[in-house]
Amino acid sequence: MRKALRWLLALVVLIGTVSTAGAATAAEPKAVDIKDRLLSIPGMSLIEEKPYTGYRFFVLNYAQPVDHRHPSKGTFQQRITVLHKDVNRPTVFYTGGYNVSTNPSRREPTQIVDGNQVSMEYRYFTPSRPAPADWSKLDIWQAASDQHRIFKALKPLYSRNWISTGGSKGGMTATYYERFYPRDMDGVVAYVAPNDVVNKEDSAYDRFFARVGTDECRDKLNGVQREALVRRAPLEKKYAAYAAENGYTFDTIGSLDRAYEAVVLDYVWGFWQYSTLADCADIPADAKNATDDAIWGSVDAISGFSAYTDQGLETYTPYYYQAGTQLGAPTIHFPHIEKKYIRYGYQPPRNFVPRSIPMKFEPWAMRDVDTWVRHNARHMLFVYGENDPWGAERFRLGHGARDSYVLTAPGMNHGANVAGLVPDQKARATARILDWAGVAPAKVQENPSAARPLATFDARLDQRDVEREPALRP
Repeated sequence: MRKALRWLLALVVLIGTVSTAGAATAAEPKAVDIKDRLLSIPGMSLIEEKPYTGYRFFVLNYAQPVDHRHPSKGTFQQRITVLHKDVNRPTVFYTGGYNVSTNPSRREPTQIVDGNQVSMEYRYFTPSRPAPADWSKLDIWQAASDQHRIFKALKPLYSRNWISTGGSKGGMTATYYERFYPRDMDGVVAYVAPNDVVNKEDSAYDRFFARVGTDECRDKLNGVQREALVRRAPLEKKYAAYAAENGYTFDTIGSLDRAYEAVVLDYVWGFWQYSTLADCADIPADAKNATDDAIWGSVDAISGFSAYTDQGLETYTPYYYQAGTQLGAPTIHFPHIEKKYIRYGYQPPRNFVPRSIPMKFEPWAMRDVDTWVRHNARHMLFVYGENDPWGAERFRLGHGARDSYVLTAPGMNHGANVAGLVPDQKARATARILDWAGVAPAKVQENPSAARPLATFDARLDQRDVEREPALRP
């Protein structure tokens, strides 16, 4: 009898144990796939997912208000991408200020912090453009509000620290975002970001071109540029044939002649923006005795004769609109070229935007941002290239700035980055980025000179080349 009772008690205990285990299993939440979590966000839809080892990469659309002040007055689909590593890693918010790439890539801060990366296409760059387009809603506050909504939508998924970044116009974008929504990000890394505070005062650029590089290199570049204008007649015949062959037209800028001069006047600027001093070896040394083909080939390689055609301008209408309404645009002089050879000079952005789109410049927009940065910058890093023309007018810090820095990479162009800084600045900048992201190892906290990127360099994934935009664009 006792044996039977013991057996019965053991059976009851066993049944209770199995029942408890089953209840516990049933109570455990099923792991939700990151794609499902992204697509559960209201307004988020999937365009495609692309595989990449160690990551998930999604190309997405996100419904945004055309006007963030009046969200009920229509929406548009804004394209974003998510390079997902782990929800427990920090996230880098990147924009280049133009179209977004739909291929996996990892920007320098993303490699440094070994994190996720969210990339945003700037509003009004197709296909992220309302239809019909109300161009008055293309301004820096509306674009910053796009980023703010994306951040708020994704922060519940990616709850660790966030760093915003971008190069050139993207660096400007990251700065404007910080100005309007300073509580969103834990840090900002803005690369080669121009800061045109007073649009009509551009003498800093003239001083830059008078001293950049070496006398020999400047003389070679100036010689080719001048010769291209001296030989305007024969080279414009070549240009007309080139345009006819490719179906190029010149309605927006007004004429082939205007387009030709614009391309030639971009030549010296374009060289220093995208090339290095070593590339001077490829510039014709004796421009006066060079062939027409040599002059044409050098200008085309650096400036691109398609840049100011209707077809070349169309993609960049949103940039030129912003340059002519808020951002400003540089104007420089050409002391090495006689006035008789220059008919138009640097043309204003208005000439590169269809006349059907109204434009009015707001001179207070950049002054406001500049004042805010000088007095309120917090956890902001600005990196410039020594030989980049766009750095002639740059962001600067005032007494109100805290834990913020403006650094210059020696000899570098518009592709300047943290990796190109001198060793002590490189280590310090890396340490600050790691700290802002909340992932600085203990040894780095104790000794910033020990700071290194946390992720191993990936030649396919990591971006190191300058982001090239044809013609005079940041």
